[in-house]
Formats: sequence, structure tokens, C-alpha cells
Amino acid sequence: MVVNWQPTADINTLKQRAQYLAGLRHFFAERDVLEVETPILSNAAVTAPYMDSFSTDYIPLASTLKQVHYLHTSPEFAMKRLLAANSGAIYQIARVFRNGEQGRLHSPEFTMLEWYRPGLSLKELMDEVNCLVQQVFNLKQVSRLSYRGIFEFYLKINVLTCDFEQIKQCLFERIPSFATDLDLSRDTCLELLMSHVIEPRLAAMNLPVFIYDFPASQAQLAKVKKDEAGNEVADRFELYIAGIEIANGYNELLDSDVLHQRFRDDNKQRLNQAKPEMPIDNNLLAAMKAGMPECSGVALGFDRILMLALNKTDIQSVQSFSLNLA
Repeated sequence: MVVNWQPTADINTLKQRAQYLAGLRHFFAERDVLEVETPILSNAAVTAPYMDSFSTDYIPLASTLKQVHYLHTSPEFAMKRLLAANSGAIYQIARVFRNGEQGRLHSPEFTMLEWYRPGLSLKELMDEVNCLVQQVFNLKQVSRLSYRGIFEFYLKINVLTCDFEQIKQCLFERIPSFATDLDLSRDTCLELLMSHVIEPRLAAMNLPVFIYDFPASQAQLAKVKKDEAGNEVADRFELYIAGIEIANGYNELLDSDVLHQRFRDDNKQRLNQAKPEMPIDNNLLAAMKAGMPECSGVALGFDRILMLALNKTDIQSVQSFSLNLA
């Protein structure tokens, strides 16, 4: 049997990767943002229905009792505990793990840059992301479009006020390959329209863009606010470059009771999808209840933005080794 032991990225690319990582650290050092490390293993896990965690068993010495732990999908929960402990502005360059993800833009193990800025508004955080994209990765300045605006421009519907039937009709007209009898939620329809119709248009624009003010149902761990038209929206943004989602930022939710309910609602959806219920991070909830500062935070896929900065077409081409799933 022939074994391909060679790295998936060439050595020159790995040298460039190291230079970009040094550039990130310089960027945050200039802004007095503290680099931190948090555990990869946790006895809790992300509850989001669209994401699955790797699990492993911890067995203490001289014991047969297994304790299930999970590899983190993001360092978010532990970093927020540091914020509640008065860490101030922090960032982390972390290896993260997501089960089932594999493809040109996906890997089950990848590098995430995540940072939190107490006292910064979401707009100010977008300004900082814009600076990072240009200064560290030498990419173009980022434009800004609202979620409602981009759907109105490309699909001629106001997704914040139209009824579900209009969204489904738009989906089946724009993507006729989907069967009309599929049991899809409103948000699933919007996500399909985004990925199948809007993202290719963004790729054709070839310009970085922030999309902000998502539907309130997609708040995840962000606050909900009113937009200029009085609609409830999630105070969050996503960064797209060449039609590829690169980063996800929030005006961070601070209410532990609201977050607890969102976790419970997530687990209900997981059960409805025949997925296992995930243990809730009570340490995070306790930290939030003790008091987390007003802040904005963002997670950025380092491998993806590096791939674009180096004009690569596959995420594995910027990683030293890919996980062989053959």
C-alpha cells in the first residue's frame, strides 16, 4: 500500500502562514488586546442544531467510570468566562473541531481567530475587522449591506415582514431542484436562499462585504434590537469575501436567562431532528449571571481568509495536514 505522508500545504505556504499569524499577533499587540488560551475539552457542548461536536471519554486513573467530554467548536464560552472575570479585551488563535464538516471550504479541524472588545459597539468592531482584513491580509476595504437590503436587492422580498409562504415560493422559484413537499423552516429557507442564490452573486462582485441586522430568529448568542424600520433584528454581522463566509460577529448577549432559554430551544430542535441533546454550559451561565461587560465579539476562520489571501482554491492547501477521511 502506498502511503501519502506529505503535507497538504507546500512549505512556502506554511512559511507564509506563520508570517500571517505573526501579523495577527502584532495587530492585537498594538491595540493592547491580550492573547489567551482556553481548554479544548469541556464537559458541555454547543447546542446549535446545525453543528455537531466530537466527543471523547475521560477515564480517571484506577477508575472505570467514563466522563464524556467534548472538543470545542469555538473558544467562545471559556473566553466569555474570562471576560466576566475582568480580563479586558482578549483574543485567541485556537484549533477548533466540528464533526461532519469536510470539503473545499470545510475541515473537521481548523484554526479560528476569536476576539472580544469590551466597550466597543458592533459598528466599531466592524471597523476593526475592516482594518485587520486590509492591514494583515492586504485585502480590499469591506462594504456594508443589511440582511434585509441584500435580500430585497437580489430576490425582491422583504424577509423581515413577508410571510413564510412568500419565502417558500421564492425558494422553489429560484432553486427548482428542491421538492415542494419538503418540511423546511423559515430560517432554513432563508439559509438556502443565501447559500444557493446570494452567495454566488457576492462571489461575482469580488468585494468583501459585511451583512448585518439578521432576522431575530437567527440571533444565536447576539442581542436582539429594533432596526430603523422598527423590525426586531439580531445585532450581529457576517463577513463575506468572494462569496465565502469568513467571520461572524455579535453584540454579545448578556442576559443569562435568555441565553439559557435559547440553549433549551436549541436542544428541542436537536431532538426534533433526531440529534442528541447536548449538555448546557452552566459555567458560562453562572459567569454571565455574575456579570459580563458590554462587549462585541467576532470569530474569524483563519484558514479560509488565508486561502483567499494566497489565491488558493481549497482549505487543505493552507493546512499542514488534512484529516484523511477516506
